[in-house]
Amino acid sequence: MFQLSHPDQRQMVEFLRDLIRTPSLSCQEGAAAGRIADEMRAVGFRDVAQDRIGNVVGRIGNNGGPVLLLDGHMDTVGVSDRSAWRHDPFGADIENGVLYGLGACDMKGALAAMVYAGKLLIENRVPLKGDLIVACIVQEEPCEGLAVRVLVEEEGIRPDWVVLGEPSSMTIARGQRGRVELEVNTHGRACHASQPDLGENAVYAAARLIFGIEILAGNLSHDRFLGPGSLAVTQIKSEAGSRNVVPDSCSFVIDRRLTLGESEAKALAEVQAVIAREQVRADVSVLDYRSTSFTGYQATQRATFPAWVTDENHMLVQAMERAAREELGARPRISQYPFSTDGTYTAGMAGIPTIGLGPGDEKLAHTANDQVRLDDVSSAARVYAAVAANLLSGT
Repeated sequence: MFQLSHPDQRQMVEFLRDLIRTPSLSCQEGAAAGRIADEMRAVGFRDVAQDRIGNVVGRIGNNGGPVLLLDGHMDTVGVSDRSAWRHDPFGADIENGVLYGLGACDMKGALAAMVYAGKLLIENRVPLKGDLIVACIVQEEPCEGLAVRVLVEEEGIRPDWVVLGEPSSMTIARGQRGRVELEVNTHGRACHASQPDLGENAVYAAARLIFGIEILAGNLSHDRFLGPGSLAVTQIKSEAGSRNVVPDSCSFVIDRRLTLGESEAKALAEVQAVIAREQVRADVSVLDYRSTSFTGYQATQRATFPAWVTDENHMLVQAMERAAREELGARPRISQYPFSTDGTYTAGMAGIPTIGLGPGDEKLAHTANDQVRLDDVSSAARVYAAVAANLLSGT
């Protein structure tokens, strides 16, 4: 079993508090990246580097053999209503062993645990017959999979296994639904609002489609493990010359969650069928994500993220179960993520065996009560070290 010394636990907590105090919105992660790189070097990682998009990568091992990648993102969502927070979102307050702050749960707690898992391996002189790579990822919140794709396809790091640190209440998540962002545009004919019968209201056309899409939501595919597909209209806007003009265009965005067996093509076809049935002038397309990272890297990615599942009998799942039993004294529950993660790329596109385990209650992610139990952060560090030892030590 691994055990963090009291000085190491205090150092890990202070590192985590520094991360909370350092704002790291997507595309603005530079300060957090620098702090992470400094901590990696301080605890003994080798080859600590920042890649072209801004990911911070540290390595432990013999620079040969199989590779285990611990994946955690450093970016956070924003603070919408600061008055809703009982604790300062950047204060890193600690009460009764719980740390509060923006990103504590999703997922700076896991980042701290991953870095200190490396320290556990170094201090215990675990002989690794492969490499452990800790990758602290940027821009995961708006476009999961983007930055880890850069790491694999452009930086040439090809892991044999991936462990995600997304919050899972310390259960083993072995899959997730995917998603696709769709935009529907309806087309009308503008006229003066005093004589609406002379025009064709694009908002009314959109309303008809939204009603049909709401009906569609109850008839989507269902997977026994991941559950049903789902959809939600999340944004709507219209264009008109003024408020007394009937709008000639309206658009709305659909967040479509894909279960196993569903695809982008299927999601598009379903919405196209609603358009045809309602006989309105409209089109549907998949949105693109575009950004400029804090390093200046120009990113573009189609907003399609496939579902994935790793078999419960896969050696990666078994290695994590063994690690959790060794360190926590109990067999962990098997679960799936309710949200989307970097696994959409690593497992869903690149075919790399992927699972997740992280400290923090996933229900608290993106809330004004964002928090993580410090005992769970310490436990996660031990489990990450143990799964690396199980996979890479050759024993």
